[in-house]
Amino acid sequence: MLFRLLLLFVLVPLVELYLLLKLGALIGAGPTIAIVIVTGVVGGSMARTQGFAVLRRFRESLNAGILPTDPLVDGLFVLTGGLLLLTPGLLTDMVGFLAFLPPTRRLFKKWIKRRFQQILDTNVVYTEYHVDE
Repeated sequence: MLFRLLLLFVLVPLVELYLLLKLGALIGAGPTIAIVIVTGVVGGSMARTQGFAVLRRFRESLNAGILPTDPLVDGLFVLTGGLLLLTPGLLTDMVGFLAFLPPTRRLFKKWIKRRFQQILDTNVVYTEYHVDE
């Protein structure tokens, strides 16, 4: 687990830096910085509007007496997508936008539900925090 986190926090920023440098060399520093700023602003705006829509569906489910699992998962993706869009970089922006689009979000939800079902089927539910070394 520690190796995966290290890989995530080292490899992803290096790839982002590489892509930003390549884009900057291709179109210039000003437009590259503008792209990063615009995606951050658009991401914040999308997170706000999508977040309110998810919250509305969450409340509707509760009012109907239904466990709001889909709105909760949608909320997780909206939050994750917003955070990724606020993070400078092209790769994180692309994944962030994909988290906002309903068709790709449905694919992510199917994958997450399958993954959770596998965990439940194998009865591998941790009751304590474990650190892999």
